[in-house]
Amino acid sequence: MHAASRRALEGPPEPNHVSLPRIWARGESVAQRPTRIRSGARKFSPKRVRSLAFALLALLTLPAVPQASGSPAAPQQPPTFHVKVRLVNVFVNITDPSGYPIGGLTQDDFALTEDGVPQKISYFERQTDMPLSLVLAIDTSGSVRKDLDIEVHAAHDFLHALLRPNDRLDLIDFNSSVREVVPFTADMHHLDWGLDNLDMGPATALYDAIYLASQNLASRSGRKVLVIISDGGNTVKGVDYTQALDQAIRDEVMVYSLIDLPILNDAGRDTGGEHALITLSQETGGKYYYAEFGDISKAFRKISEDLRTQYLIGYYPAQRRSQTDFRRIQVTLNSNGHQSHNGYTLRYRPGYYATPSPPLDQ
Repeated sequence: MHAASRRALEGPPEPNHVSLPRIWARGESVAQRPTRIRSGARKFSPKRVRSLAFALLALLTLPAVPQASGSPAAPQQPPTFHVKVRLVNVFVNITDPSGYPIGGLTQDDFALTEDGVPQKISYFERQTDMPLSLVLAIDTSGSVRKDLDIEVHAAHDFLHALLRPNDRLDLIDFNSSVREVVPFTADMHHLDWGLDNLDMGPATALYDAIYLASQNLASRSGRKVLVIISDGGNTVKGVDYTQALDQAIRDEVMVYSLIDLPILNDAGRDTGGEHALITLSQETGGKYYYAEFGDISKAFRKISEDLRTQYLIGYYPAQRRSQTDFRRIQVTLNSNGHQSHNGYTLRYRPGYYATPSPPLDQ
């Protein structure tokens, strides 16, 4: 039995129950409240208590002294409101018509809007060195078993070429269920061991794997990437496609899909599953690649190149009037008299979820 335990899909965690201090109800007698007795407390005689009570009553019944008309009242300060605005990071890949990455652009070459409103770029970086958190999810179901050895060999080479000391990778396999083989680490020996000890199973919990991988990445900082190897079939009832996509977008995960084609004949392919993986990658700012007969080495090299040539654009969004939770991002290139920008393709996540803001006064 493998050392790593099988992870089962669970529903949302129950909210934490916090014990609040008791608030006494109006009209409740003092005798009903618990009394704390402190040793060494000073004792008062009944006569002393009555004297103090009369003195307090006299003070409370004194008429209020009107404020002199010559001394103006101090002006009231308007309330101060603090709005916390987070920096939104957008990773952008640019390719020419032949698919080659474009480098060397500057901040002035870019323009960005959120829900159609121009935004000021506050941070810009070429070929970002921001740490990478990556989940590699490998389909080990029966439909792709014949290509697994080739995929594992290519994955070994991919990890050794891509990961830097400050990057972390989480390895999972999925078949009838989802299993975390190796948690986030930069230890290549541990990752190599994990790739050589994948579990097999008959069915395919593809959407469960995407959902759980996104949750694993949610709390990570830096770039969050999911690389998933599968033929696109989902044969386990649980999380559906919409839930998997929503979770990936909410957790700001870029999904790269390596679509394994065990058979080229359309009659034997799950074209619906392939289309789902393609859309998932496009909607999260990632990319998809076809791997015919398990040959995914070329696709791995393209992903590695993709992650090394990303532009990082950061901005602080203004508060908006809409109550909707999704904010749509659009990145464009300024012409600046450069005709060379024509035909370039920009790839980035199309938006993000944020806490709804109250509508502003007109």
